[in-house]
Amino acid sequence: MLKLLKINFLFCFFLILSVVLEAQPKNPFGKPLIPDMIADASIQEINGTFYCYSTTDGYDSHLDTSGPPVVWKSKDFANWSFSGYYFPSAIGQVYWAPSKAVAANGKYYIYPTVNGFMYPAVANSPDGPFELAKGDDAFIKPFSPATLLSSKSNKDPVGIDAEIFIDDDRQAYVFWQLRHAAKLNADMVTVDTTYVTIPTPRKGYSEGPVFFKRKSIYYYLYTLEGDEKYQYAYVMSRESPLGPFEFPEKDIIAATNYERGIFGPGHGCVFNLPGTDQFFFAYLEFGRRSTNRQTYVNKLEFNKDGTIRPVHLTLGGVGALRPIPQDKKVTVINSYASSICPDLDIKYMKDSLFKRIESFEPSFAFDGSNGSRWMASPEDKDNWIVADLGKSQKIKQSKVYFVRPTAGQAYILEYSDDCKIWNSCGGHSGLKIQSPHTDNLNIISRYLRIRILEGVKGIWEWNIY
Repeated sequence: MLKLLKINFLFCFFLILSVVLEAQPKNPFGKPLIPDMIADASIQEINGTFYCYSTTDGYDSHLDTSGPPVVWKSKDFANWSFSGYYFPSAIGQVYWAPSKAVAANGKYYIYPTVNGFMYPAVANSPDGPFELAKGDDAFIKPFSPATLLSSKSNKDPVGIDAEIFIDDDRQAYVFWQLRHAAKLNADMVTVDTTYVTIPTPRKGYSEGPVFFKRKSIYYYLYTLEGDEKYQYAYVMSRESPLGPFEFPEKDIIAATNYERGIFGPGHGCVFNLPGTDQFFFAYLEFGRRSTNRQTYVNKLEFNKDGTIRPVHLTLGGVGALRPIPQDKKVTVINSYASSICPDLDIKYMKDSLFKRIESFEPSFAFDGSNGSRWMASPEDKDNWIVADLGKSQKIKQSKVYFVRPTAGQAYILEYSDDCKIWNSCGGHSGLKIQSPHTDNLNIISRYLRIRILEGVKGIWEWNIY
């Protein structure tokens, strides 16, 4: 009888536990690279710092707008930050798909698509400030003579998504939408008029080209389709960046993986750690539909004959690539907020098998993932979140990554021992364009609270040290 009671007790316990676990909201977005919505990433390491130039997503107007140009930087590839804008004259324009910053002529050049046209820009540093490399540093709609490609007729110049490659002999090349390629002249702002269309076995619309070289082999990656159907294929050449090309039998390296819940791996880049044979593939993922995407990174591996292995796509990322000492995080044992935004049921666009629901629990601000977030209810007038550390302890620092940081935030940081009387210890009343927002503290407390004054009322991650 006693044995039967024990069995029944255990059965009930595990049944209740399974119901509780099932009721807990899940994060379907894994661990994207950056605590923000970004797409079309161009990533590189320059003098020991990783730079990520990208399209800033999450501005809720689809292709009609974008966020401003910011460059995320990291020393370890795990902790990213930005401060201000790197291309002042492009603020307020529709700014997409910047290339990597390439060094030439004692300067750095970058090639974004602005208002639907490719432009060359130049700066003395990869941090900027960049300005248009031709003519006045001002954008004219729909386009100006400062575009990278000049029209050969009365029609508009064409082309988006510039990818720049500089070969060992210092000859520069530009690749762009619809499989086009050409040599860049030595000035880095004009293009040889002999354009090439790269032959590929798979036809149809293509954008987001990626080009790189490894062990004397040139690789050209091109996208197919879009949205949840995005995928990457490639061709390769052992002779020159413009061919002739070989067509590997297994040429699709990234596509939707239903088992792992990864949809539409699209426009990104390939980069490697200088001086090593470690290569990485960065890609956007369908995310929250339309221009609400995030970027992920996985390893890129090769066969002995130089062909590329299909990428083992995961939403877990690759972690730190250049580990540096970090202060120990304080564990947050509980969190609660003034309100929680209702769940978002994300609809599919092309693939009816896509099913994803986003929740916005306060605990998501402390889960170590850049893909989940706390969001306050749209009707909330208070907009606060509390971190409970379990006991009073010394707190050195607070770093908070707000939602849509490129538009700026203002907030108040407070502390308390009883969750009744609050004292101010940080924050700022004016909008600041940066992420994270860091407050250096020297306090002993159990509770911390953030009250958001201006900006989007949400937090990707809040790290306390």
